[in-house]
Amino acid sequence: MRPLFTPITALGLISLVLTGCASTKEAVLPQDGPSMQTIYEQHIEAMGAHDTLAMHKELGNRPIPDTDGALDGYTREAYNELDTTFPRLPNPTLMMYVFPHLAGEERVPVPGYVTTFPMYERVEYALPGEVPTER
Repeated sequence: MRPLFTPITALGLISLVLTGCASTKEAVLPQDGPSMQTIYEQHIEAMGAHDTLAMHKELGNRPIPDTDGALDGYTREAYNELDTTFPRLPNPTLMMYVFPHLAGEERVPVPGYVTTFPMYERVEYALPGEVPTER
């Protein structure tokens, strides 16, 4: 008796499925129509926010200053936020020497080595004003 499902039959079915699933770019995305800018402007006008649209156009043409100090005092940085408000408490690193030993049921020899670990399990932060800041 001849098998019902042969490799040639399987390849034929796969090629039919793949051919049926193929589509063109034009069928998925239309190539004609308004631009995103036009759609946005129509939406803003429909909402009655003509002032907002004018403001967006005005801001889009305004040059950005090229100075480093132009935004001092207005920007948030890690330096002036976390470090000064919640300083880290000291967590010294400890060193431990592990002597040579035999490990496990098999008594496998382990050579001596040095390892380091923090004194406390996690990093702790001081409350504002609890520790003098370093400036």
